[in-house]
Amino acid sequence: MGATVGVLGLLGACASSTSGSAGSSSPVTAALPVTAPAGNVVCDYVPDGQAAKAVDAPSAIEPNTGTATAKIELTGAASGPVTIDLDRAIAPCTVGSFAHLAQSGYYDGTPCHRLTASTTLHVLQCGDPSGTGRGGPGYAFADETDPGMTYPAGTLAMANGGPDTNGSQFFLVYQDSVLPPDYTVFGTVTDGLDVVTGIAAQGTTSGNDGAPVRPVTISSVTVS
Repeated sequence: MGATVGVLGLLGACASSTSGSAGSSSPVTAALPVTAPAGNVVCDYVPDGQAAKAVDAPSAIEPNTGTATAKIELTGAASGPVTIDLDRAIAPCTVGSFAHLAQSGYYDGTPCHRLTASTTLHVLQCGDPSGTGRGGPGYAFADETDPGMTYPAGTLAMANGGPDTNGSQFFLVYQDSVLPPDYTVFGTVTDGLDVVTGIAAQGTTSGNDGAPVRPVTISSVTVS
């Protein structure tokens, strides 16, 4: 979906040392693996280049039950809040990252840099503070997809630059779209989709895939 971020590498968890006089050595000590309590999962948020806007990585432990509610305030050709149910059960690490970035103010005052209106793809893409489509939060994490994922109108999903390169960029589907199941779906719009369709109705600056004719800005994102 146009997001260009680095390739995800797994964090290592092993340390060793050797010291002391000849014929002796200190024991090799392996770091204990991180374990999650019931109702939670361990997420690998891996360092990945320079952040487009300063922010820390999220907690490695995220809940994998229940839902949360996000409200994205958009300003553009149409303005208003877009309310979304976030599903922690299907995408706990994605929801955890999104909530962390929202609570950190990472998305506040950032542009939605891409609008598509092709025959099969109808999305508004946001989440890159640089507005170039190449920016991210300085970390990446794995996909939470399954072969049956689809992208009907109202879907909230992650943009990526290839397998396991999720960062901060996401897209809102404003009309049923056809995509391979390679983009993590983590929420559903429950109110305000008309704001996105109103933005889309004004078109792009270049054919059916480009910047919105009128700049679109995220004023704020809250998660509760």
